[in-house]
Parts: sequence; structure tokens; C-alpha cells
Amino acid sequence: MRFMIIVKATADSEAGKMPSVELMTAMGKFNEELVNAGVLLAGEGLHPSSRGARIRYDGASRTVIDGPFAETKELIAGFWLIQVKSKEEAIEWMKRCPNPFDGPSEIEIRQVYEMSDFGDAATPELVAQEEALRARL
Repeated sequence: MRFMIIVKATADSEAGKMPSVELMTAMGKFNEELVNAGVLLAGEGLHPSSRGARIRYDGASRTVIDGPFAETKELIAGFWLIQVKSKEEAIEWMKRCPNPFDGPSEIEIRQVYEMSDFGDAATPELVAQEEALRARL
């Protein structure tokens, strides 16, 4: 099972405050543990939303909205993509994670859909297409 681990933004991360050397060292060690265990698929920090954009879709219409975005608690400051056997294992890994920020912070754990989760909508052709795309990654 793959899980997206979402690091929620804070006022400091949205202000562009950089982490301390101590936190960077602790995160590096934690990431190394994930890699050594064969769990980590990807993981990165994100620039503040002031450097981002959103695209709003309504039928064929597209509207681009430049950041920053107001609701900090709904923004993402970083992520990991991990592959583990269960949600409980993902939780156990993230309980070992250093606090991503100096003050209170939050990490959200969400399972990634697999083609098998889509039932009959995952036709053999779509499954083959997905497998071919993954092989190219």
C-alpha cells in the first residue's frame, strides 16, 4: 500500500522561514531510515504558496489563481510518498518523524488509490496503460 504523508503548512513555512540545521539533520536521518527500510518512494519540501498557483476548473473553463493562499491550515508544506503494508505501519513510521516545525505542527496520512480500488472502471486496457506508464517512470 502506498501512502501520501502530507506535512501541513504553518505561518512560519508560509513566510518562507527555513528550518534549523538541527531539524535538517534530524530529517535527513529520518529519511535515511525510510530509504534503508525500503519504504520511501519520494519526499520533498515545498516552497510557500506565495510562489505557487491554483487552477480552477469549471467545465472547459480554466482560471489561474496566483498565491499566496489564505488558509494556512489547508496548505501543504511538504510530503513523503511511502510504501508500507498498512495504515498502522505508516502511522508508526510517522510517529518517529521529527516535528517538522519549531512549534505545533500536523502530518496527514492518506492512502493512494491503486487501480484495483476502481473495480469495474479499471478495464484491462486502463490497467495495462497504467502499468506501462509506471514502467516508464
